[in-house]
Amino acid sequence: MANPFVHIELQTKDLAKAKDFYSRLFDWKLEDIPAPGSDMTYTMINVGEGTGGGMFANPDPKVPSHWLAYVGVDDIDASTHKARDPGATVLQDVMQIGDYGWLSVIMDPTGAVIAMWKPKMGT
Repeated sequence: MANPFVHIELQTKDLAKAKDFYSRLFDWKLEDIPAPGSDMTYTMINVGEGTGGGMFANPDPKVPSHWLAYVGVDDIDASTHKARDPGATVLQDVMQIGDYGWLSVIMDPTGAVIAMWKPKMGT
């Protein structure tokens, strides 16, 4: 399948409560790692089979807790640019995340938000 969902991320106001809830509810295996370029902790979610994800404490008090889905793309710059043609608003232009890859975040014409992800080769 072209452009599958590759990562699902929870941005939360209470990381400890979210970790406790989801690990108990779904038996997810959680692993804290340092967030690249930050003193934050990023929690990787290992679901076993299927698309995993991550979670972190969003420091912006104006942003409510929410899940964000990431779609894998071959060319993050071209895909982000292409999204504008059918009416998307780019909320986060292409941004490198440490040695892991690049992301961008768009809002579709209906107001729904989705992210795109291009991993670095070998990650």
